[in-house]
Amino acid sequence: MKTDSSCCCPSFIPSRESALFYLLWVLIALYMLAGAAIFSSLERPAELQAHQLWERRLTDFSHEHNISCEDLKSLLRHYEEARTAGIRTERGRALWDIPGAFYFVGTVVSTIGFGVTTPSTAMGKVLLVFYGLLGCSATVLFFNLFLEKVITFLSLPIFRCRRRRTGHSDLEGREIEGNRNEQWKPSVHQVTLILLVAVLLVACGAASLYSAMEGWTYLESLYFCFVAFSTVGFGDFVSSQREHHEDTWVYQVTNCLLMLLGVCCTYSLFNAMSVIIKQGLNWMLKTLVRMYRSVCHYKLQLRPLFKLCSSDSEPPVCYCEETTGYKQQVQVVSSSGHSKVWHSSVPTAVSKCLCDEAKVETVCKSLQNKDKKVIYTERK
Repeated sequence: MKTDSSCCCPSFIPSRESALFYLLWVLIALYMLAGAAIFSSLERPAELQAHQLWERRLTDFSHEHNISCEDLKSLLRHYEEARTAGIRTERGRALWDIPGAFYFVGTVVSTIGFGVTTPSTAMGKVLLVFYGLLGCSATVLFFNLFLEKVITFLSLPIFRCRRRRTGHSDLEGREIEGNRNEQWKPSVHQVTLILLVAVLLVACGAASLYSAMEGWTYLESLYFCFVAFSTVGFGDFVSSQREHHEDTWVYQVTNCLLMLLGVCCTYSLFNAMSVIIKQGLNWMLKTLVRMYRSVCHYKLQLRPLFKLCSSDSEPPVCYCEETTGYKQQVQVVSSSGHSKVWHSSVPTAVSKCLCDEAKVETVCKSLQNKDKKVIYTERK
């Protein structure tokens, strides 16, 4: 904590890193509250309708087949337990053969985690903790190196374009290319724009493939691409899970490659966007500090005026009438160090005060009693 001595009153200001952390925390909390309000208003009515429809179907089915609702719900609970083991109403591909297990560990190390395939044994759950700890760390490192490779790949053509615009010859360009290319890097805005285009191209191409192979609509395929590439992984849409997908090994390999490419590009895009967000937060902090200093500066300037207005008594002002051969000067010095001087001076004139001299003497005595020094000089 630091004390701002330039302000009129001491104030405790956090460090820049702490202020950035607190500001980001507040903005994320507000962003989450706004998102919760929006999605709640959109999805809550559909949830209530789904509950009402489900209860109505259970009641109709129990009456139609003469089955009690409790027995029917017990059967559904058993099915929910079986679903975690990979049992579906429609037969799908094997979950724990070599291709299925490879798909599972791919969702683990990439932090997608669809939730369709989960270990059911105690040993498998314990092993997953250590396996995911090492695998996720290595994958994050791979994503960071991928971003560095992208920046290095983009820096060379952009540097050459800048060199051509400046008009350097090929010989001069070759001499300085080795030094400048290592130092100069593209801006974060250029990297973000290129990564955004790459993510859109990969997502649009993958959505076309998923729409044809999975039977989804194109909008659902785009939705799945974002959920998978951003490693959110809700699990409502999962690719390569149908029974006939076991025979299409080309689609399985293509799916894994698209997942890897999409996650790498999206993760790199998130890193670049986080830098831009941090720049925006720094600008907001500078603006807030500038406003704070302005308020303190104006408050410091107005402080003497506030003290003057809040003083118990003000020095009397004598309005004088100029007469010939008279010069008068009144100076009031307070105990706080402030002084006021009223004077009227005419070289060939005498100033005659319109105030009664007895009243002036009374006021002077009262000011002296309040620790104020009054000097009244009169000369002809």
